[in-house]
Amino acid sequence: MKKPPLILTNVLVFIITGAIAFIGVPVWVINHGIDWAEIGTAIFLFYFTGMSITAGYHRLWSHKTYDANIVVRVILAIGGAMALQNSILHWSSDHRIHHRHVDDNDKDPYSAKRGLWFAHIGWMLREYQEKRYDDYRNCKDLQKDKVVMWQHNYYLPIVLAANFGVTGFLGWLNGDILGMILVAGVLRLVLVHHVTFFINSLAHFWGNQPYTDANTARDNGVLAFFTFGEGYHNYHHIFEYDYRNGIRWYQFDPTKWLIRGLSYVGLTHNLRRVPEERIEKARAAMQLQRASEQVSVLPNAEELMHTIEQEYELLMQRMSDYYAAKKRLMKVKQKSLKRTIEGLELTYKYKELKHAFAVQKEKWLQLQSLSLQAA
Repeated sequence: MKKPPLILTNVLVFIITGAIAFIGVPVWVINHGIDWAEIGTAIFLFYFTGMSITAGYHRLWSHKTYDANIVVRVILAIGGAMALQNSILHWSSDHRIHHRHVDDNDKDPYSAKRGLWFAHIGWMLREYQEKRYDDYRNCKDLQKDKVVMWQHNYYLPIVLAANFGVTGFLGWLNGDILGMILVAGVLRLVLVHHVTFFINSLAHFWGNQPYTDANTARDNGVLAFFTFGEGYHNYHHIFEYDYRNGIRWYQFDPTKWLIRGLSYVGLTHNLRRVPEERIEKARAAMQLQRASEQVSVLPNAEELMHTIEQEYELLMQRMSDYYAAKKRLMKVKQKSLKRTIEGLELTYKYKELKHAFAVQKEKWLQLQSLSLQAA
């Protein structure tokens, strides 16, 4: 099949910025040196522009996982333009199509099933989507956002002003305009490009699938460290409307921390979270599926499957009882009835069901371990 024509602008941008970052910057550093102001600015802008994509383009605009004050939206829009990954409107349109048709080689703009290179950068080098460059029907909500449309209509001037104007001015203050543009401008830009591209590529190839195997997305804590928390991609693809990607306190997700931190001062609100019960059920369903696959090859597979299915049903019942009690208890607490007889009874019942759920969960995990050993 004949390949679509190259998008010359994109090809030149990647070649020129890559050559400057990996050849020009080292030559400049060897001959002229680099100071801590340039390094510090580059690190700050790396996180600012990268998280403008993850907190802004991705979680705010593409998935509407929270709402933000207009000041936050303007700052994220500028930072996103500084990352040079197209406008909010275009990026979000592509991303919504990706989620709707994930892994469909004909419809997913950056389908991982077309290969690592394609998902990482190849999809942007040729006219694979020529017929839909101006089709934003899936983003009618964003077309009502004045910040989104301002950035879309004035994207190029914002890109130039942010990347060269800001870094040039900071370089002038530091006494080295070109050095600042090279390090905090171009090198930072290339690094942000590729770590965010990892979300489309490596995050669909490297990691585990604790919540779903209906698509290629994977969870990977190492990738999360480099992608501002986006590495928990298996979770994201099943629960895309959660403002978090790393749902545990110990999981590295600075984008989540930023969004939550801004909510404490009233700059973000309506943070959306998936109920814990749905998360637990998704994880247990995957455990059941894997246990079934492991014991299916054993001589006593039918007997083992019967036991596993019984324990799974009991786990589901314990889980439903526990979360139902938890919801009732929260309602009682909200009505300041914690000290009433009803509140005390519910508290006791909640603790009892919590213990029963924990015991059944431990039994389920032990059964998983035994089935794996038997396999």
